[in-house]
Amino acid sequence: MKNKQVFFQDWGLIDYQDGWNRQEALFADTVKQKIELRQKQVAMADASAGHTYEHCVAEEIPNYLVFCEHPHVYTLGKSGRPENLLLDEQGLKEKKATYYHINRGGDITYHGPGQIVGYPILDLENFFTDIHLYLRTLEEAVILTLADYGLQAGRYPGYTGVWFDADNARARKICALGVRCSRWVTMHGFAFNVNADLDYFKNIVPCGIDDKAVTSLQAELGREVDMEEVKQILRHHISVLFGMEMVE
Repeated sequence: MKNKQVFFQDWGLIDYQDGWNRQEALFADTVKQKIELRQKQVAMADASAGHTYEHCVAEEIPNYLVFCEHPHVYTLGKSGRPENLLLDEQGLKEKKATYYHINRGGDITYHGPGQIVGYPILDLENFFTDIHLYLRTLEEAVILTLADYGLQAGRYPGYTGVWFDADNARARKICALGVRCSRWVTMHGFAFNVNADLDYFKNIVPCGIDDKAVTSLQAELGREVDMEEVKQILRHHISVLFGMEMVE
């Protein structure tokens, strides 16, 4: 059996470093439990002349889905280029923003109020061991959420994330993804622009792409959107697509 139970947490508006520390703690604890249980499985198999106990491991590894918002912050992935941040230290102070070089994939992105940041900390062995399918499934949850608002979004071939008009010169990105995975346990995740201040994206080359625009749900609809409503819809689509049993 696979453990489809996922503990949902909404951290609200949280400082990026504090959120990173909390996420790292959940991730490290999950990986630690997985290693210990795998060792236990091997020992039990040896002691019982080849009988395995994989179900013991799968059932006991926890999964988490965290939603939050961050104060203005720019984060650079491990494969990113520092020059894609167009602000110096003084510029960051003027924008009341911070900057972190972190251990996810991808280039530079922005987080801020009005943006849903999602951190799924999942043991993918409870779902599927395919990182590309994992990314596409997160994208699909956002695409379905946008469809519930009457908007048709999709993917841009060769890039991660969720886009509008990816097949023409009006291409614009509404959700960025960047993840880390170790022993099939994930961390980091996605940033979905709902009511975000898009001017902050002018201070970076978003995701290293210098010829495409960035948008938000508010910009596409022409009105401010209820963040809690979007969270509920998005959480629903994530849970259905992954087959999760969501627990508060």
